[in-house]
Amino acid sequence: MSETDEQAPTADGKIKRQIRSFVKREGRLSNRQAHALDNLLPVYGLTHQSQPYDLDAIFGRQAPRVVEIGFGMGKSLVEMAQCNPQWDFIGIEVHRPGVGACLADLFDLQLSNLRVVEHDAVEILKDCISDNSLDKLQLFFPDPWHKKRHHKRRIVQPDFAQLVRRKLHVGGIFHMATDWQNYAEQMLEVMSQAEGYQNLSAHGDYVERPQWRPLTKFENRGQKLGLGVWDLMFENRELFHQK
Repeated sequence: MSETDEQAPTADGKIKRQIRSFVKREGRLSNRQAHALDNLLPVYGLTHQSQPYDLDAIFGRQAPRVVEIGFGMGKSLVEMAQCNPQWDFIGIEVHRPGVGACLADLFDLQLSNLRVVEHDAVEILKDCISDNSLDKLQLFFPDPWHKKRHHKRRIVQPDFAQLVRRKLHVGGIFHMATDWQNYAEQMLEVMSQAEGYQNLSAHGDYVERPQWRPLTKFENRGQKLGLGVWDLMFENRELFHQK
């Protein structure tokens, strides 16, 4: 995606601007990352399509399924896939160096339970993930868009919460984490008002970081500086019905 938002026609022919929650910044590719994109993306990558993926065919089995949006360089996602071979993981990222790094790492470990998508996550959820099919959706450290005038770009909004719930089966978990307190507060406000969800925090706010969510390099650095991290986990309690 470019730094400008896309223009999309509505049903009446008018143009409506689609606000993106990300800006695609092309970083320099290392040789390892470039090699992975050229040679491994066709093997371990999934592309955007107009119909849901057949995940049983893609992974060769039936298993609990996790989607992670914005995996960065992929270190924690690869670690989760390695430590939980009974689960299948799909990582979605638009940053090409991160996609390349993740592909190279999963190949080195010969992981069969991880696939990677280089595309807009909202479009992938809408078009490529079947309804009521996910056990978990993970959103760790999304762009906080810290300036107030940019808060509309934050991905956790009421419509997005319901899109996620549509893809989760009943009992599925939407797990978020951020190191921006203001964003954590907005996430909590949005999710507390979202139909069909139950906050898994005993106090109605945040949860402790579960041991199975690996600490990222960025998060470790933040903790040493005394910066906070807020985890939120909301369970889908109702089957989604399109209104």
